[in-house]
Amino acid sequence: MDIIIDNLPFLLKGAYYTLLITVVSMFFGLIIGLITAIARLKGNRFFRTIARVYVSIIRGTPPLVQIVIVYFGLVDYGIELDALTAAYIALSINIGAYVSEAFRGAIQAVPAGQTEAALATGMTEAQAIKRIVIPQAIRIAIPPLGNTFVGMLKETSLVSVIAVTELMRSAQLLVAQYYVYMPFYLTIAVMYWIMSTAFTFILNKIEKRLSVY
Repeated sequence: MDIIIDNLPFLLKGAYYTLLITVVSMFFGLIIGLITAIARLKGNRFFRTIARVYVSIIRGTPPLVQIVIVYFGLVDYGIELDALTAAYIALSINIGAYVSEAFRGAIQAVPAGQTEAALATGMTEAQAIKRIVIPQAIRIAIPPLGNTFVGMLKETSLVSVIAVTELMRSAQLLVAQYYVYMPFYLTIAVMYWIMSTAFTFILNKIEKRLSVY
């Protein structure tokens, strides 16, 4: 137990980077996902095709491969990213594809009459989407987005392969130093569980708040 207490600040620093990567990736993933969903539903044939291919590629390849391509593969083309930036980019692109599917389903669930009524009041289609459809779609998309975000929190452990010192990498470094496994891996498992539970609690509160209308 003493070994955990002595190294708790180092593990907490790893947890901080895990949360930071999750929040930043979620933010940009939401933007990418919303744009992709709108492109698939309202875009012309060119944009629909690009959005569909993007979602297909991301969903059809492992996140670990995507991370490695962004960090190591882009170097071949003269693009060198630091590990943390590569983690942000790779995970944002990854989560964006899944978020777009959640938004696409939610937008389709908004009754067509809502858009027709907005157009009848003189709004353009873009205004109807922005002011009428998207606010309602966000309420519908909250539950699936919650699952996606909790999954993203756990997938941040994959960026340890590019030496980002998040929670998993922190445990690996301590294991290499002390040559004991179970105390550190059990500790980070508990820390992941606590963070996942906290995320779920917050998302449930948001869902409950937005559902009242």
